[in-house]
Amino acid sequence: MNHRLTITAFMSLFLLAVHAAAVEPKPKGEPAAQEGIQVPKPPFSEGVFPCTACHDGKQLKVNPQRRDLAMHDEIKLNHGPESRWCLDCHDANNRDNLHLASGEKVLFTESYKLCGQCHGDKFRDWRVGIHGKRTGSWNGAKQYLLCVHCHNPHAPHFAPLKPMPPPTRPEAIQLKKGGAL
Repeated sequence: MNHRLTITAFMSLFLLAVHAAAVEPKPKGEPAAQEGIQVPKPPFSEGVFPCTACHDGKQLKVNPQRRDLAMHDEIKLNHGPESRWCLDCHDANNRDNLHLASGEKVLFTESYKLCGQCHGDKFRDWRVGIHGKRTGSWNGAKQYLLCVHCHNPHAPHFAPLKPMPPPTRPEAIQLKKGGAL
């Protein structure tokens, strides 16, 4: 009986270790914060970055109140509009950064960390290459597109697409001057 318990405990620990290695692969020699994730530059709207060009803390004082903005009227917040506000994601003191719920600042090139706080299932799928786009070698360096390369962070749902007509079946294609298909 004691022998079976030892084998069961060993197998359980072995399976937990294998699962942990498969779920959270860490690149060798990389610090945990870097995660080895390479991303292209975020698709900023023309003329809005760096944000500190206007939001330097001197010209415009930080007003944390939720309100209609005099500037950025092109942004329509449709991402939890009843419960979200600009400063939930954008750092109030350094607008060239975002911030996590903990207050930790993150760069725009690490915005996936911010998105992953609420969208954990999508973040997990993105990291393993199921959601989003990833290029590179299967066993080497990879480049991931950020969430914002496909989703507008202020209104992330895709607009409905008009479906294309079905393809024409080969037998329905008229033959040209008696030729074969």
